[in-house]
Parts: sequence; C-alpha cells; structure tokens
Amino acid sequence: MSALLSLRDIWVEYGEKVVLERINLDIPEGAFVSVVGPSGAGKSSLLRVVLGQEAPTRGVISLDGEALKPECGPDRGVVFQRYSVFSHLTVLGNTVFGLECAQAPFSARLFGAKKRAAMAEAEEMLAAVGLGDALNLYPAQMSGGMQQRLAIAQALIKRPRILLLDEPFGALDPGIRADMHKLITRLWQDYSLTVIMVTHDINEAFSLGTRVLTLDKWRHDPHAPHRYGARVVYDLPLDRKTQSSAEQPEEPSAPAAADSMDKSGSVTIDETNNN
Repeated sequence: MSALLSLRDIWVEYGEKVVLERINLDIPEGAFVSVVGPSGAGKSSLLRVVLGQEAPTRGVISLDGEALKPECGPDRGVVFQRYSVFSHLTVLGNTVFGLECAQAPFSARLFGAKKRAAMAEAEEMLAAVGLGDALNLYPAQMSGGMQQRLAIAQALIKRPRILLLDEPFGALDPGIRADMHKLITRLWQDYSLTVIMVTHDINEAFSLGTRVLTLDKWRHDPHAPHRYGARVVYDLPLDRKTQSSAEQPEEPSAPAAADSMDKSGSVTIDETNNN
C-alpha cells in the first residue's frame, strides 16, 4: 500500500539540542498510529512538524508525494489535551467559525446562503460528535467531555485527511474517556481519517491504534545529554481491520504488549509528564 504521509530523514534541533533524529516513516491512508515514549522523546515535536506548526531542521515530509509546506493546512486537523475552544462563542458558533475563516479569511464572517449552508454543515458535524442538543451552550456550561467533543468537531469541520491527537483524553475521567474512545473510533471509520495520536497510556495506544510507534533515544552521552535525539525504537503493526461502528475492536492487554517489547529491550513510559 502506498504511503499517504512520508517522513524522510527528519531531524528537529533547537540550537545544540537534538530532539528528533533520522525519523523515517511511511503512513498509509486509513491508519491509526499511536505514538508513545518517555518524557522529552519528541512526540509532540513530531506532531508539530506534521501539522506544519514548525519546519524540521532537516529532512522532507510529503503528503501524496508532494512536499508539505511548514504551515498549517485544511488537510490536517488537530485536537490537544487542553480544549481549543472560544469561551465567548456558543457550541455552534465555535464550530461555524472554522468554516467562516476558511471561506472568508479577511472578515471571518459569512452571510446569506453561505452562512446558512455553513450552519447546516456545523450542525451535522455536532450531531456526529454527540452535541446535537447542545448547540446554544457556551463552553463554561459544558463538562470536560463535552468540550473535548466540541474540539473534535472543530478539527473535523473542514474535513481533514489527517487528524492529529496530542494526548486528547488525558484529562478526562475513566468513564468519559471510554466514551471518547468509542467516539474517535467511529469518526475515524465514518470519515475515512488517517489518525496520528500521541498518548502516555499504553492500553489506549494498543486498543485504538492499528500501529504503535515508540520514540526514545537509542543512544546516550552522559557528558552531552542533548547530543542525540529520539528515534523510532519500536514500530509494531497490529492485526486489526477497520470494523463497522456497531462492532468494537478487542482490546489487547498492555502487559502482553509490554512483554513483547521487553524481549528486545526496555522502554520507560512516563505516566505523569509526557511531552
């Protein structure tokens, strides 16, 4: 299968500090890639260069064979752990805003038929994420799970091909988190998304992903701790096919996954302050 997203010899450096080095990845369309690793391993840096928030120091990232420019584009959406919602706008207003910015970049306002079409599209997206009855609420009136659903609707309203998730469920209670897992699985299937998710939760990584990547420094110099960056030390494909939304994938056990990794070496997963 040809790659939708390709990373070739990607390095991320800040002065003398090397964060990522020699990252080479091919990600096919429709994959759900979970990224794990210890604090400081460059997981969020990897997401930022794919998103276009920053350019890699070296290397090339391409989408469908075309080099990605170091700028955010509508083909990539992102959801962070902290809710990226506007407190002064309603649920519907938050979601419509993305369409207004795309279609009217100077005024960020639509009128007439274009406004009505945008409102209808936003209402459809909000129904898809389970907020169809909360259109007129403000973020302060919503629970954390509802705000994260809104952030997902904002990310998907422009129909991106790639959805980037930066520890999106880390701040949620276990019950709400389980509901969000079901939601993101359904949206991944329904909208034919390619997903790259950073998480510090091994169970989450293996239960949601079709592939798990572990980033870590493969060599260390105690006299120059920033000399070497992180690389992909494990790349584990999971034998899981896309299922209908009525079916739920079987969740592999994290201990079994950890055992499989421990046969080749050890990786420390930071449970509290993963970056």
